Amino acid sequence: SKARYDEIVKEVSSYLKKVGYNPDKIPFVPISGFEGDNMIERSTNLDWYKGPTLLEALDQVQEPKRPSDKPLRLPLQDVYKIGGIGTVPVGRVETGVLK
Repeated sequence: SKARYDEIVKEVSSYLKKVGYNPDKIPFVPISGFEGDNMIERSTNLDWYKGPTLLEALDQVQEPKRPSDKPLRLPLQDVYKIGGIGTVPVGRVETGVLK
């Protein structure tokens, strides 16, 4: 319901402000995973909502710029030991370039 959605938006916005995010820049999308409402296509069950579907909102997210001119920063997410190959560290390049 719209009332419940508004309540959740208010509560989550308050939390986001506390942890340093601007809630005005974050899309809130009402969905129903059970019914599939507003996930890929607009739903008649949510006629009061005029914003994007979940898929549209995700498609609009801008990828963060990763500075390649800075020193290499690669936080490790995991380490695998593969027989015949050895130890393989796994992570994502945050800054710099891996050659």
